[in-house]
Amino acid sequence: MGDSVPALSKLGTTEWTRAKSKVKENVQEVARELLRLYSVREAAEGHPFPPDSDQPWLQELEDGFPYQETPDQQRAIDEVKADMERPRPMDRLVCGDVGYGKTEVALRAAFKCVLDQRQVAILVPTTVLALQHYNNFRERLKAYPVRVELLSRFRSEKEQKQILEDLRWAR
Repeated sequence: MGDSVPALSKLGTTEWTRAKSKVKENVQEVARELLRLYSVREAAEGHPFPPDSDQPWLQELEDGFPYQETPDQQRAIDEVKADMERPRPMDRLVCGDVGYGKTEVALRAAFKCVLDQRQVAILVPTTVLALQHYNNFRERLKAYPVRVELLSRFRSEKEQKQILEDLRWAR
């Protein structure tokens, strides 16, 4: 990396054959590691969350969504919740452009967790996004006995300590 120029070799030369062989070995090692990782994940036990039919507040929250879900958003919501109901740890990444409903997917998954007496943390890359999510979650969940907090550099040290202490003791 950096400013170095990669070495080039001609096809069919010893250097080329060695480079190809090294790449093949590295690819095989990555494949072995991925197989091992996925095997461990599949064998791990997770917490199966109850089906939506056992959580009437979840349906109420979803009915209160002020927009029509896009087909992709609904598929993501359904797939995330189905993963959550499996007895295996979930391994899913939701990707989408700005404004396409990723927060709502996260909110519904978080609420499903909370309804099963679990704690949830939403990690975001910026304090601005953290504040947006905090406000969104508080607004959408205000009708329910759910505590939503924001832990960021904009909170005083005392507030941060109190939030962490409450989190530790599930208050």
